[in-house]
Amino acid sequence: MNPPSAQYVRSASVVSRVIAGETLIVPVRRGTADLASLYSFNPAGSTIWQALDQPRTVEELANLLTETFDVTPEKARQDVDTFLSEAGAMGLVHTKGH
Repeated sequence: MNPPSAQYVRSASVVSRVIAGETLIVPVRRGTADLASLYSFNPAGSTIWQALDQPRTVEELANLLTETFDVTPEKARQDVDTFLSEAGAMGLVHTKGH
């Protein structure tokens, strides 16, 4: 579970584009796009990703999901925790200041 008071933000070492309604993420390593590590997000993941253009807490992200999609606060929190854990492990997001 991610700390509720921590603020998360996108990594500066990725580029993202929305193409045909799908968010695509490409890590940039040593100044070159790493096309072997292309990631895409579902609508909920895309919503979280777009919100992470500035630092956000888990609670802020979960609230955004409950406002945008027909999900319970508990499901939204689970989705946010999963997204942040997986995206963090891939180096796509990190806590503010890291």
